[in-house]
Amino acid sequence: MADSFQREAIAQQIRQVCQTIPDSVRLIAVTKQVPVEVMKIAYDLGIRDFGESRIQETAIKQGQLQDLTDITWHMIGHLQTNKASKAIEQFQWIHSVDSLKLAQRLDQLAAAASAKPNVCLQVKIVPDPDKFGWTVSELWHDLFMLNQLKQLDIVGLMTIPPYGLESEEILNIFTLTRKFADRINLQPELNFKVQHLSMGMSDDYLLAIQSGATMVRLGRILFGERSS
Repeated sequence: MADSFQREAIAQQIRQVCQTIPDSVRLIAVTKQVPVEVMKIAYDLGIRDFGESRIQETAIKQGQLQDLTDITWHMIGHLQTNKASKAIEQFQWIHSVDSLKLAQRLDQLAAAASAKPNVCLQVKIVPDPDKFGWTVSELWHDLFMLNQLKQLDIVGLMTIPPYGLESEEILNIFTLTRKFADRINLQPELNFKVQHLSMGMSDDYLLAIQSGATMVRLGRILFGERSS
């Protein structure tokens, strides 16, 4: 349990970070391995969007926070197809839709559950063997298959730059993501529009905001280091 000094230190850090984020950008607090008592500190400071990446951990937290009915839950980690059904039940947003196969499975499950989750398509603007997601050419090829899906509300792109890049390179990746979204939105035959760019984490979120991010996913800078 955090003592009063730790709680105030966390609260102060959250306040400082929030001051750097414009009102037009949605802050998603990444709470993987963050205790519920710390999540409540963020909630008391006005944060309503929480990002998780583990189905079981999310279920426990949702049970403990069920009285806070205005929380929006975001799936931000890699989602295995066999966990897709639980994801539909638990999350209003899924940021990590990284393949046509997963999108089609989620669409089937959402139809069965009469759900309509908001989703972001995860794209790798530059090659990166350490990340999931479409390449630009792959996503462009699959756009019209994605357009046939009925239950997914495709509203955004999500990207994570490769590790170890300089600031200029990261900025370029975020800028290219925005330009790719603009290119998608020029296709009149598509039934969806890329309204959101989910990009930027603790080390690079200011660059992402500079490039047009509408959502940033922040964990360590808000809550400190976690074990993994």
